[in-house]
Amino acid sequence: MAHTTESKELDALYAELQNEAASLDTIHEMLGSGKWTMDFDESGAMTRVNWSDEFRRMLGYQDQEDFPDVLESWSDLLHPDDKERVLKEFNDTIADYSGKKTYDVEYQLLTKNDGYHWYRAVGKPTRRPDGTPITYVGVFLDITERKDMLEKLAQQQESLHAALEQANRANKAKTAFLSNMSHEIRTPMNAIIGLNNIALDDPTISEKTREYLEKIGISAHHLLGIINDILDMSRIESGRMTIKSEEFSFAKMLEQVNTIINGQCNDKGLHYECRNVGHIEDYYIGDDMKLRQVLINILGNAVKFTPEGGTVSFTIEDVNRLNNQATLRFTIRDTGIGMSEEFLPRIFDAFSQEDSSSTSKSGSTGLGMPITKSIVELMNGHIVVESEKGVGTTFIVTITLMQANREAGDESELELHPHEMSVLVIDDDRIACDHAQLVLSHLGITCETVLSGEEAVELVRLRHTRRDDFNLILVDWKMPGMDGVETTKQIRSIVGNDTPIIILTSYSWEDIEGEAREAGVDTFAAKPLFAGTVMDEFRTAFRKKSSKSNRPTVNLKGRRVLLAEDVAINAEIMMMVLSMREIDVDHAENGKIAVAMYQDHEPGYYDAILMDMRMPEMDGLEATQAIRASDKADATTIPIIALTANAFDEDVQRSMQAGLNAHLSKPVEPELLFETLEGLLVE
Repeated sequence: MAHTTESKELDALYAELQNEAASLDTIHEMLGSGKWTMDFDESGAMTRVNWSDEFRRMLGYQDQEDFPDVLESWSDLLHPDDKERVLKEFNDTIADYSGKKTYDVEYQLLTKNDGYHWYRAVGKPTRRPDGTPITYVGVFLDITERKDMLEKLAQQQESLHAALEQANRANKAKTAFLSNMSHEIRTPMNAIIGLNNIALDDPTISEKTREYLEKIGISAHHLLGIINDILDMSRIESGRMTIKSEEFSFAKMLEQVNTIINGQCNDKGLHYECRNVGHIEDYYIGDDMKLRQVLINILGNAVKFTPEGGTVSFTIEDVNRLNNQATLRFTIRDTGIGMSEEFLPRIFDAFSQEDSSSTSKSGSTGLGMPITKSIVELMNGHIVVESEKGVGTTFIVTITLMQANREAGDESELELHPHEMSVLVIDDDRIACDHAQLVLSHLGITCETVLSGEEAVELVRLRHTRRDDFNLILVDWKMPGMDGVETTKQIRSIVGNDTPIIILTSYSWEDIEGEAREAGVDTFAAKPLFAGTVMDEFRTAFRKKSSKSNRPTVNLKGRRVLLAEDVAINAEIMMMVLSMREIDVDHAENGKIAVAMYQDHEPGYYDAILMDMRMPEMDGLEATQAIRASDKADATTIPIIALTANAFDEDVQRSMQAGLNAHLSKPVEPELLFETLEGLLVE
């Protein structure tokens, strides 16, 4: 019975193996591939070779009589140029007892009726624990068509290379002609412009003559601009235009671009906005003049082709950093006249204009975009454009610059180290807030952001109540609702003049300085924000902060404080802390006892009350409300300071509503406690 069961199991296993073999044969047939299997004995000697029928057919053979199951059936057909190499790989794979080597070769085999074909063979043995081979299974693929295609491609590339050489020679001849022509025209043009300026300087000429001369000057400068563009094109095409690799201030370069474009937009009645997304360094290594030329060219076109009342926006993003390189993406959008889909493929062609009338209307030469594209490509960047007729245009320029590895400023000059600073950024633009937060965090500065003046005033009030004022406040000048002026005024009413406030603006500081100073602004920082600019303004702000007159210190010795704290160890520690300044302390175990002790003494007996918020019988909020509601003379004026482990803003809000003067989070720092008491007590 046991023998019968074992026999059935073997039969089932054999049937399963036959099914798997049949499946593999089907796959090989579908792929047009052949296979081989070879068996080895325990000593590693080959005992059997099997060539699949599909492999025989690939070589033009029919059966074992034509192509016997021996190794020589295959090896004797190897091309003489390949035989030694292929057999070495074949045998080395068998001899590699580590099992890591795979047989993967390309070679030529002689077919029965069709000459040599190219094949690729891949195989790998299975092995015993000692590394000796058990079976060697492999697959053949006919790759003759692929080899022929590669050879044809190589021939085509050679033909293309010859055609390219011929085109380059023709292009060099054209470039030389353009260069010579431009220089020949430029010489008399300089004389025309010079003499025209001299003539205009003559006070005796008539108004009519002056008008003619001014028009001549305008036309001459326009023509000179075209000539300069042609010279740029000739230098680019002849390979004489080079790209510098020098350290430069990206912040200053961008400021120069923004000054030019902002002025053009103001003159034309356009809204202009420039912003950084992600962390943008102050310094990079590259060619700032060429980069500035690219940006001004694209932005200038955006201004030219955008009607009054439209918008031009400019965004800079750091999209990748690798191996000390930073890839920057510059996106320029406008709401101008746009371009048709048919014209877009030709926008970078020299002298190309979608509408020839735009040349006279906007002063465009048709060379700006080809020059821009060429410079971008010389900088190993790329440029793309999207546009819709009557809607607007978007240019995206991506350029990789080397990082300068230069710090924005020397932090040692700061009286307050960045990691000790807390900054509030107020801007209705979420992206601007995120960018400011990123710039500040890069310097190690803690930063909070809000999207409106109203939120800012509330947050400043909460922080001031907790005696945790911001070290610096950055506020956007133009915001809906409560603008930067009103926000600054209200913040000043809360924190006074000690906290530096800096305006963030895209406008010229001279245009808004008077109004800003009157509102309480200390200085300004231009958008978009850079680390170097921030550090410079911080230095200015903290020098002012450190040079302010020191307020006289309130003497806390002998002052009496009522401490409401239900946890004995906490009360003991707080009493020890207060004794450091020789402050007298009465302890109440809960809010109910604290209210009773306050009521039992005459007004003014206690100088301040320290109130824990979580206590049995009566919590700190209820106790504070009871004290404030009493009819004692100092009920509404005695300072009550919250002591709590709850440091969320909503807890502070509830404390303020209950009538507390300040909110200190546990564990309470002694110096902060003393500073708070000094600020609330009077001599």
